[in-house]
Amino acid sequence: MHTSRAAYWFLAPALLLIGVFFVVPIFASLVLSATDFDIYAVASPANTRFVGLRNYAELLHNPLFWTALGNTLYFVVAGGPLSVAVSLGAALLVNSRITWGRAFFRAVYFVPVVTTLVAVAVIWRYLYDPRFGLLNYALHFFGIRPIDWLGDRHWAMPSIIIMTVWKNFGYNMLIFVAGLQAIPQDLYDAAFVDGASGLQRFRHVTLPMLGPTFLFVSVTTMIGYTQLFSEPYVMTQGGPLHATYSIVLYMYEEGFRWWHLGYAASIAFVLFGLVLGGTLIQRQIRR
Repeated sequence: MHTSRAAYWFLAPALLLIGVFFVVPIFASLVLSATDFDIYAVASPANTRFVGLRNYAELLHNPLFWTALGNTLYFVVAGGPLSVAVSLGAALLVNSRITWGRAFFRAVYFVPVVTTLVAVAVIWRYLYDPRFGLLNYALHFFGIRPIDWLGDRHWAMPSIIIMTVWKNFGYNMLIFVAGLQAIPQDLYDAAFVDGASGLQRFRHVTLPMLGPTFLFVSVTTMIGYTQLFSEPYVMTQGGPLHATYSIVLYMYEEGFRWWHLGYAASIAFVLFGLVLGGTLIQRQIRR
């Protein structure tokens, strides 16, 4: 009894912080999403009116919401698996038996993760420049006409996906390295004795043993990619023709550009529902 009481006293500060800075803001945002809170209500809260589910109804009837949702899903579905695959490939390389330069490449691969996202986006915007960008210079060297990477609606989102994968794969690489090092060497030795090739050992030993790691990496990558904001905000401002307009960018503009804070809160909870649904689906698939 005394032990349990002491445990609660030790947990109390952390629970208090979680309640004040996490639970209370979420509840307040949920209430906010059921109101028409805007810039006029900021000056005079008495002007706030309870509108129930009207914000959600307007959201579902807004074509711009569906455009932003489609772009976000495109980014998640195309960029998420690509990021996981690149991370796994890099992890296999740095975890190989080659000892020369292993620590160096781990550091090099992880450097983009700790680099400020805005700085990375600005640099890549210059790389994608249609006239002076390094990528178009390389295409010109091979006789290929320059591409307006961020100005063409067909190339804008793939360009952002490539930049984002380069920026983020180092973090998941370290997670995969930890998972690879946790696999017992006896399993590989037994498979080798049974005559399994390298590809067969990867398929029947490495991949199954990385199941929990894949679940963690997939879920965290999906959650991070649904929050696409800084990349299109810095590089394209959601263009061209809303080709890179994301849910979070839509929420930001409604809340902090047009001051429709109640409407923006409803967008946040729709995004929360999408993330929760995607997480549960991935968890069920992994089982």
